[in-house]
Amino acid sequence: MSNLILYELEGCPFCTKVKNKLAELGLEYEARTVPRSRSDRTEVEEVSGQTGVPVLVDEEHGVEGMPESDDIVAYLEETYGSGSEAESAA
Repeated sequence: MSNLILYELEGCPFCTKVKNKLAELGLEYEARTVPRSRSDRTEVEEVSGQTGVPVLVDEEHGVEGMPESDDIVAYLEETYGSGSEAESAA
């Protein structure tokens, strides 16, 4: 099982941006599709405190609900990309 969970919405360009970065880095993740209606997005709200997507959870690194696609992409690159500690140790 992956330590990465991505809360997403089909057709969301911001979610696609994050998924592209995950694919680029070769990272496995669990996708959780949220309902279209923001009022029904209780699970993602419990995790992140808001109803917008994408939201990333990285259990291995203690990230419990990171919102904002730009922040997520930067985090993934920093944590798992070519300049990361994980890559340096490999």
